[in-house]
Amino acid sequence: MRDRASSVYPDGQSGDYLDPATGELLPTWDEALDRLDQDDEAEPLHVVRFGPQVDVQGIVAGSPDAHKRIGYLTKYLTKNLGDPLDPDDQDNQARRDHAVRMVEALRYEPCSPTCPNWLRYGIQPKGAKAGMLPGRCKGKAHKAEHLGYAGRRVLVSRKWSNKTLREHKQDRRAWVLDMLGLPDDTVTDPHRYVWRPVSSKDPNRTPLAKRLLREVANRQRTRARLIELQARADGRPIEDLSTIGEAA
Repeated sequence: MRDRASSVYPDGQSGDYLDPATGELLPTWDEALDRLDQDDEAEPLHVVRFGPQVDVQGIVAGSPDAHKRIGYLTKYLTKNLGDPLDPDDQDNQARRDHAVRMVEALRYEPCSPTCPNWLRYGIQPKGAKAGMLPGRCKGKAHKAEHLGYAGRRVLVSRKWSNKTLREHKQDRRAWVLDMLGLPDDTVTDPHRYVWRPVSSKDPNRTPLAKRLLREVANRQRTRARLIELQARADGRPIEDLSTIGEAA
């Protein structure tokens, strides 16, 4: 990499990578994009298309299949894509070998504009820095548990509901207050809490297992209370909810 004044590049790039065979400067990321725009015959290296079968179904709380569908989604949202690499799985050696080959191939494929693997294609990565080497990218797409997938498995709420998580919480709070018949006039003092990191050696620090169990219990109580409020709103007898706490 040849040094150059950082003011040359708005993204802070401090130098240029050269072609090891000819010694010529490799095009920067922006230069490569400009050349691509000018090439009317340019074609993508890989094309992936969705099939004709698309079955989009919403999940409504309280519907008969809600728990089943949420369980199905949770299974795949938490699935480790690198499970086929488990060395203890000796029953399917062909699958393990295939996964190993795939991980090794993805090690040298670009995962993002800043990936060092662009150097293999004669292009400087976006915001190139000294010391970049193909096959040494730390992006999660190159890790076995992601197997090439570097994006979000779930879109953030504002992408599909046009609301942020904060706005969803405010809607939920307004609904609960309305069910309780309480006015929504609480003024929150931003300075009522003081946040400080707690050392792992602090004797007053609650063990992690206990904190998790406490959070689970809080969620169960909250869920039971919300179900009770919904029952009141629907006019159902409260006696029918006597087992909510046990079921939650």
